[in-house]
Amino acid sequence: MKIILTHEVSGLGAAGDVVDVKDGYARNYLIPRNFAIRWTKGGEKDVEQIRRARKIHEIQTIEQANAVKAQLEGVKVRLAVRSGDAGRLFGSVTPADVASAIKASGGPEVDKRRIELGSPIKTLGAHETSVRLHPEVAAKVNIEVVAA
Repeated sequence: MKIILTHEVSGLGAAGDVVDVKDGYARNYLIPRNFAIRWTKGGEKDVEQIRRARKIHEIQTIEQANAVKAQLEGVKVRLAVRSGDAGRLFGSVTPADVASAIKASGGPEVDKRRIELGSPIKTLGAHETSVRLHPEVAAKVNIEVVAA
């Protein structure tokens, strides 16, 4: 099935790319989560709009990405969440939580879709996440999850 990506998908492409994927992957995962739309002849107009919007919001050069990486790695991020007696969280920490904690800690604004959590964060303590800033640059961010 031919689809147009509306968001960046790891291992598949960036927003505005037209790609071929298996029918089930598109129907069951990409389209319901609004990561993609079906390709149509009229959809080609949407591709140009998506690409223009992507150019405005993305980091253009490796130098810019390295500057943002230095800012991110220099920020101490603390995230206060509700937890139980044994240090287990009620729920888990999401990429949106991490993005807002980075901004609150004085770091640069980061798109939540660029934050990669290796596994769900469900305990208190120090955790490491990765932020994809550019196809060639990723920043490691240390997050301290504390009880609220």
